[in-house]
Amino acid sequence: MPDHVSDRLDPARLQEILDGPWAKVRNAHREHLDERFLPVYGETGDQARERITRLLTELPVELGIASGFPTEYGGNSDVGGSIVATEMLAQVDLSLMVKAGVQWGLFGGAVAALGTRRHHDAYLRDIIAGTIFGCFAMTETGHGSDVQQLRTTCTYDPRTQTFDLHTPHEAARKDYIGNAARDGRMAVVFAQLITDGQQHGVHAWLVPIRDDRGNPLPGVTIGDAGPKAGLLGVDNGRLSFDHVRVPREMLLDRYGQVAEDGTYSSPIENDSRRFFTMLGTLVRGRVSVGGAAAAATKSALAIAVRYGDIRRQFGTPDSDREVLLNDYLAHQRKLLPALATTYALHFAQAELVAALHDVQGSDGPVDEHRQRELESRAAGLKAAQTWHATRTIQTCREACGGAGYLAENRLPSLKADTDVFTTFEGDNTVLLQLVAKGLLTGYRDEFGSLDGWGRASFVAEQVREMVLERTAARSVIERLIGAVPGRDEEVAVTDRGWQLKVFEDREKHLLDGAVRRLRNGAATKKDRPFDIFNDVQDHVLTVAAAHIDRVTLEAFVAAIEDTADPAVQALLSRVCDLYALSVIEANKGWLLEHGRLTPARSKAITAVVNGLLKELRPHLRTLVDGFAIPDAWLHSAMLREEPHRQDAMAAHDAAGDSHAAPA
Repeated sequence: MPDHVSDRLDPARLQEILDGPWAKVRNAHREHLDERFLPVYGETGDQARERITRLLTELPVELGIASGFPTEYGGNSDVGGSIVATEMLAQVDLSLMVKAGVQWGLFGGAVAALGTRRHHDAYLRDIIAGTIFGCFAMTETGHGSDVQQLRTTCTYDPRTQTFDLHTPHEAARKDYIGNAARDGRMAVVFAQLITDGQQHGVHAWLVPIRDDRGNPLPGVTIGDAGPKAGLLGVDNGRLSFDHVRVPREMLLDRYGQVAEDGTYSSPIENDSRRFFTMLGTLVRGRVSVGGAAAAATKSALAIAVRYGDIRRQFGTPDSDREVLLNDYLAHQRKLLPALATTYALHFAQAELVAALHDVQGSDGPVDEHRQRELESRAAGLKAAQTWHATRTIQTCREACGGAGYLAENRLPSLKADTDVFTTFEGDNTVLLQLVAKGLLTGYRDEFGSLDGWGRASFVAEQVREMVLERTAARSVIERLIGAVPGRDEEVAVTDRGWQLKVFEDREKHLLDGAVRRLRNGAATKKDRPFDIFNDVQDHVLTVAAAHIDRVTLEAFVAAIEDTADPAVQALLSRVCDLYALSVIEANKGWLLEHGRLTPARSKAITAVVNGLLKELRPHLRTLVDGFAIPDAWLHSAMLREEPHRQDAMAAHDAAGDSHAAPA
């Protein structure tokens, strides 16, 4: 690995690596989405909704927004391309991205994934063309994340061969539903299927909710969710149903069928397994939300870094020249570790999209093991990316001072629009529990129940074997870790094998501890299963976060290994060092408590991080330019003055007149 990166490189060489296999999709968006599609600052909610709805129908077909649908209905079966398209829309206008995501990702995606040929033939072409606007009505007021316990019922009546769709009480109302308040004509509604007096779990129906003039249909009550902090262009609403008759054919019956006489059948007998299989087909939405959050984070960093290269503040005792914000260590501490994490998450997302494309883009049977692994990875990365977006966009706002608070400089809308990303498509805390449950379930399935494992050393050995399942660069990771000497003190903290080993060891230790605590709880609280898990919930969440840290680092390492350009590889290696050491630095307390770091080595890590910041400072602008976000898309007034201010700086520096520097 190179010890130092000296020469600046052309950002286009970075862009080539970052754009990846769907570069054509990215470039199509850069070419076709002009100023018409940018946010309008200061508009009312009604104005935003009208504008976004109009723009949705004007999106150029060249973009392939609906590319994930089957070719025979107007798509091109490009699952990965549809995710990347979502990321690109997010850099233009997040309301437009969410509106498109509801229409083609959630509503259309549910019809495609859960319906059968008759639903596809009847509706997919119109959904893709945008002549039928639809909603995805899953979330209820009282059961947002606990989908399996939804209270809406859909009861089959064999005499009329219709279902009776009903909202039994206020808490069962469908809430926060995109496209519901204004534009939706149909909805995919999730409810408990009941036939012959027996409940068969949550299923989905395609339900008309408005007539051709936009009026609610009989029995359907539609309300507006009201003013929101952001995403003004998305018409979130509320739906409830008063014994609405739904024809039997409108059940999206890929995974559960009801015959004319009311007999229920399914290719998956177990209700719980069927439910999770159905939800698994919809994982695309979760992957899209994570990617969109990452895209917004890139925009915020590009704005903050570019502003920091033109804004000067305070002079130095030995010079009358004021200092650029980006030259301050404190400013570098704000932006560069966040930028390094953004790069790491970009490569983790790229790996996830490729896996999703492989699993869901083929015509053959779905590999259930890979599907479960995909769902877990999607859940964890969505949590990591959206929390990172919330933190980083706020940091960028602060890094731009008062200017960052002005709507015309984009950062306030990025902050407001992405804030809800930590909640929708799965609350992040719930998603991390899903990740942890996937890890623990894997051990239970392989080795028996949690309370029957015997010796702790045996448990630790199984943890070591199970956690290390990888999807990329496995041989590279093992080679790097295997090359690390036995004594940490003999290894530089920039040694990639040592970094990987620290991440891996932390995850294994945390998981081992969680398993022990769960096993002990099972022995002492046999009749209190809630308490068994609740008492270690904080520990379990930490396990999941450590797991995502590891797979993210491994994805970064895999991307570097695949980079043929030596200069780009050298720069990415240093960015990867900063990411890895920033995570280690943030977890110093745990590492010191558990003897993984000595105090001296802990101090050395901080010194190395500061050194990396200085080394990467000349490449700061190159790193954000590598995202290839068109200048117009940044939509920030303070950057429009960039050339003028840079000329003024140069004139000031030449004249030695400190009073000429912009404030």
